[in-house]
Amino acid sequence: MNKIPQINKQITPIQLPKEQESIKKEVNFEQTLKKFINDVDEAQKFAGESVEKLLTGEIKDIHDVMIAVEKAGTSFELMMEIRNKMIDAYREIMRMQV
Repeated sequence: MNKIPQINKQITPIQLPKEQESIKKEVNFEQTLKKFINDVDEAQKFAGESVEKLLTGEIKDIHDVMIAVEKAGTSFELMMEIRNKMIDAYREIMRMQV
């Protein structure tokens, strides 16, 4: 039991380099959402292109195609869940009495 306080003294918190501490970016929700939607769109396009290349014989490995399709599907499902949560939050705000 005496070893635990000694271990805690040896652990030091992780600190960012000074350059990263000085950089402060303002995160805009709208920009973040647009970037996420664009990323989902790119994943969908890549999956479609991969399927086309598989059908034309350019890609021989079906595993890569399946991974691209699954990534696109998962990212789309996540986007839809985020949309649903945003709609639920909007409806909740509209029900509030001012």
